[in-house]
Amino acid sequence: MNIRYILLGSILSLSLLSCTDHFDELNTDPKNLTVDKLDQTSYPLIVANAMYAPIHLGSEANGPFQLAHSLFADVYANYFASTHPNFPSDQFTLVGRWLNGAYTWFYENAAPQIKYAEDFAIENGYDVENAIMKTWRVYAYHRITDFWGPIPYKNFGNGEKSVPYNSQEEIYDDFFTTLDAAVAILKSNAGETSFLGSKDIIYGGNVDQWLKLANSLRLRLAMRIKYADPARSKTEAEKAYQDGVIEHNIDNAFATTSTDWGNSYNVISQWGEYRMSADMESILKGYKDPRAQKYFSEASSPDPSDDPAGLTFNYEGMRNGQSKSDRQAIAFNSLASDMAGPYIEAGGAGPDWPIMRAAETYFLRAEGALEGWNMGGSAAELYEGGIAASMDENGYTDQNLLNEDYLSATSIPVSIDADNPPVSTVPTMWESSADPERQLEQIITQKWIALYPDSWEAWAERRRTSYPVLYPRLTTENELIDVNSIPRRVPYVSTEYDTNRDAVDDAIQNMLGGADNGTTKLWWDKK
Repeated sequence: MNIRYILLGSILSLSLLSCTDHFDELNTDPKNLTVDKLDQTSYPLIVANAMYAPIHLGSEANGPFQLAHSLFADVYANYFASTHPNFPSDQFTLVGRWLNGAYTWFYENAAPQIKYAEDFAIENGYDVENAIMKTWRVYAYHRITDFWGPIPYKNFGNGEKSVPYNSQEEIYDDFFTTLDAAVAILKSNAGETSFLGSKDIIYGGNVDQWLKLANSLRLRLAMRIKYADPARSKTEAEKAYQDGVIEHNIDNAFATTSTDWGNSYNVISQWGEYRMSADMESILKGYKDPRAQKYFSEASSPDPSDDPAGLTFNYEGMRNGQSKSDRQAIAFNSLASDMAGPYIEAGGAGPDWPIMRAAETYFLRAEGALEGWNMGGSAAELYEGGIAASMDENGYTDQNLLNEDYLSATSIPVSIDADNPPVSTVPTMWESSADPERQLEQIITQKWIALYPDSWEAWAERRRTSYPVLYPRLTTENELIDVNSIPRRVPYVSTEYDTNRDAVDDAIQNMLGGADNGTTKLWWDKK
C-alpha cells in the first residue's frame, strides 16, 4: 500500500463529508483551510473526524461499514445471518474486493486523521488531547489488527512508497506502552475538561472518563492475550483494574450520533440484506431475555409453535450459511427479525455507537477472577454484575420476560424449531459447582449478548475463547473452512499486493505464522 503522509488532503477532505454546519466554528472558508491555519479553534474538528472515521459514522462511511461489519464481523459473530442471495461471506467466502474496501477506508481516511490529531497535539503542547488521541489510536488499530493480524502500524505516515508491517505481538506491546503514556497524562490532569468540548464525541472532554476508558481498553487487550502471554495478561489486567475501569453505565463510552453523523445501521438496514441469527433466537428465547425487545423487531410472520410455555416470543432467527438457492426461494426478510426500531429508522441518527461499556468490563473482570487474579470480586459476583449492568443499560431490571429473577433462573437456550436443537446448555444462573471452563462459557455467552451490536469484538472473543457455543454453518463455500469452524482472520487485500508487495510478503513470511488465508490464527489466538 502506498501510504503517503499527505495529510492535508486526506484529513480535511473528511470535513466535507457532512453538512456545512460543521464549519461554522472555524470562522473561515473550509476550501481555504490549510495545515498552517489549524489552531486550537479548528483542531477539535480534526479530532471529531478522527473519531468518526474508524467507527464508520457519517454518510460516506455507510459503504465501508457494510463491507466491514455487515458482510463479515456481523455474520462471524453470528449476530445476524445474510438474506441476500449474492452475499457468500456468510458461507465463509472471503470476498477480496469487499475486504479491500474496508481496509482502504481505514488507511486512507481514519489512520491519517488519527496520526495528524495525535502529532498536532504533541507539537502544540496539548497534553490532555494527546492522551485522548493516544487512547483512540489504540482503540482504532486494535480492531484492524484483530481483523488481519500484522499490519502497517509504527511506520504509518513514513512518507515512503513502501510501509513495513509490524507483528501483532509487537503491536500489542506498543498498545500497552501507549496506554501507559496516556494514563499517566490523564491521571495528572484528573478533574479537568479538554477544550475539545462537544467535538470529543465520546465524553465531551471529560478527562476522568477518558482515564476509565483507557484502563478499560487495557483490560480488554490484556484478556485478549491471555492464551498467548499469560503472565503479561495478568499484569496488565490487574494494572487496569487498580487504575480504575468503567464500572457504572454513566461512564459508558458511546460515540454520539446525529443526523449528520448517523449510525450506519440506519442506512444499511433499509437494504434488507440481513436478519437476526438463529443463535440469538435460541439464546434470547431460552433465557426469556428482555433485551430481545431492544435488539430486534418482531418478525412479520412469527412462528409461535416453538415458544416456551407461557411466553409469546415473536423474535425469529435464521441459520447462518443458507445456500444461495434457499435465500432466493425463502422469504427470510419476513420470517426472521430485523433490528429494533431505533436501528431501522430511515434518515434517523440511530443509536449512539458503543465503544466500551460497564457490562463488558464486568465480564472481563469475571474472567480474570476465574484465573485467580485480583479483579475486585469473585467470578460469580462479577458475572452477575455484568448481567445487571447490561440489563440496566437497556432499561431493564433483574426480571426476565416472565417476571422471574433472571440471575437465579435455570433457563437455558431452547430449540428454534423442530429441526434445530438448543444451541447450548449453559443457564443464566451461575453454576458455582461447575468446572472453570463451563463457567467461562457462561461468562462469554452473557458477554456476547451484552456486546451487541459490537460484532468486531464479539467475533474476536469467539476466536479467542471458542464461546459462546453457536450453531455450525448450514453450508460453506470455502474449502479451507468447514461448517463447524469460523474464519480466524481475513486475507490481505489487493491494494496492498499491488502497491506494498514487499512489505506484505515479509509480513506473511516472517510475522503471520501461516498462509494468507482465513484459517491462519492470529498471534493471540492460542487456545
